[in-house]
Amino acid sequence: MAYEQLKLSNQLCFRFYTISRLITKSYTPLLERLDLTYPQYLTMLVLWEKDHQPVNTIGHRLGLRTNTMTPLLRRLEENGYIMRMGSNNDHRKIIVSLTEKGVRLQERAKTIPEDLVNKITENGGFNLSELNNMFGSLDTMIDRLRYVTGEANEVE
Repeated sequence: MAYEQLKLSNQLCFRFYTISRLITKSYTPLLERLDLTYPQYLTMLVLWEKDHQPVNTIGHRLGLRTNTMTPLLRRLEENGYIMRMGSNNDHRKIIVSLTEKGVRLQERAKTIPEDLVNKITENGGFNLSELNNMFGSLDTMIDRLRYVTGEANEVE
């Protein structure tokens, strides 16, 4: 090969792409019991942290644009987990709120993070301490990439 740096095995991006794909795949059987996709699960996590949020705030937290959020929210609404309403202060702003069914879903979802960690750590995988130590490095990487891509300048 003419350029060693162009080998797939030398690409940082490919490792993150593979991790992302495999984590999403690992969540799938855990989320099927809740009838949620991975992006829907992330949306519910945002709403369980803080209910009654504008669509653009949720999208910003998840790094998703409005055109991606709309069908995702529509499906969650069809399933009865959320409702969307116009803001009292600004009729152009749509507020997303949990329904009672959406609030109850949190109880059913509470073991999912632990279930995933158990999958990763079983049979000689990482231990919990190693996984927890990754958070700081990954957060630094995310912050740096937000800066490089200009996302750090976007208003929350």
